[in-house]
Amino acid sequence: MTRKTPMIVALALLGFLLSVTVGAAADREIAGVNFSGEKTVADKQLKLNGVALRTKFFIKVFAGGFYLENPTQDAEEAITSEQVKHFHLHYLTSKATAEKLQDGFKEAIIKANPPAMVEKHMADIERYASWLDQDMAPGATSLATYVPGKGLTLVFKGQEKGTIANPEFAQMYFRYNLGAKADKKMRKGYLGK
Repeated sequence: MTRKTPMIVALALLGFLLSVTVGAAADREIAGVNFSGEKTVADKQLKLNGVALRTKFFIKVFAGGFYLENPTQDAEEAITSEQVKHFHLHYLTSKATAEKLQDGFKEAIIKANPPAMVEKHMADIERYASWLDQDMAPGATSLATYVPGKGLTLVFKGQEKGTIANPEFAQMYFRYNLGAKADKKMRKGYLGK
């Protein structure tokens, strides 16, 4: 064994540790809510793409984390790519009533998508909105997960509400969060900008 061997081993180990550190997504905190940098969803390792805070009339409504298999700052790629995608919303108020959630969802998704697409998928919009059927409270969560070949599944306050299989509806959902007509601050946060 030469005198250089320990140095080479140490440098190789340092290089490996640096590559692991650089490749790992960092945890993020917003409004007192911590989002893990990585999360296993549908048997896939997802990375935290970005976080955002939803406010309404100076009330902090929820903190949200957006996870992707392949993180991107490109909105169109995030909307249309066929990969596991996951939104984790952590509510911060009890003022988010079921009625407000349902009306707000319908209004925002209709605004964010082309009218012909909205008309085509109105039954799915109504169905998804009907799942937002309980008032929220601080600490309650809403988890929306898209799995290619399966569809968009909602787990609302710990209860699985259902899955909408149509991938075009899933794109509408992600467009309402990330598209050109989405809330600008939320969009920027979720895209990690």
